[in-house]
Amino acid sequence: MVVRRQLGEELDQLTERILFMGGLVESAVQKGLRAALERQPGLAQSVIGEIEPEINALELEIDRRALDLMALQQPMAVDLRFVAAALKISNDLERMGDLAVNIAEGTPRLLSQSHNLPAVDLPLMSRLSTQMLRSALDALVRRDSGLARQVLVSDDQVDTMRDEIFDELMRAMARTPERIEACVALMFLARNLERIADHATNIAEDVIFWVEGVDVRHHSAEAPGAAH
Repeated sequence: MVVRRQLGEELDQLTERILFMGGLVESAVQKGLRAALERQPGLAQSVIGEIEPEINALELEIDRRALDLMALQQPMAVDLRFVAAALKISNDLERMGDLAVNIAEGTPRLLSQSHNLPAVDLPLMSRLSTQMLRSALDALVRRDSGLARQVLVSDDQVDTMRDEIFDELMRAMARTPERIEACVALMFLARNLERIADHATNIAEDVIFWVEGVDVRHHSAEAPGAAH
């Protein structure tokens, strides 16, 4: 009983660290996009020099905790699946932090543009992507595979928005060739936001695997309505 209680406490601590890391990732994405669109190099440096190194350190901490749990507590069944999922989730969160840095690093490119940027709704795309991350982590806390499956559906919305933004920017480049550099920079931001949504989808898939023992990777289009 004591061993079981200790395992439960350590699993709870692991969950808390994942949630904290997720909060940092969300902050990095939001600040990175603001830095680029509002042309704030100081905010970009905050993402690159402060938040992202902390995200990297958390990935190492979470991996260490998970591996220690496997070695010392020898979790079984659903607990073992959770620890395995935690290792993958920390990697996806770290990659999202890298993508936030990519976004922030677009700031100098846009800072050099003297004219107004083309009107595309990258902030909405960012909100959708980070909402997917929050929902995936909420599903983790609640052990809610149904909520995780909703994240898989949301990925299609982000993909559609990326396509719409790309189309609008292509039209803007045709109309005003002098804005090509700015349009390409905005496409770069949209592509990174779409990849962030992909990693949120990965996390949701890991939650489904943990809760249901079902691997829905590579056929997520079937996942929301599939019978397993």
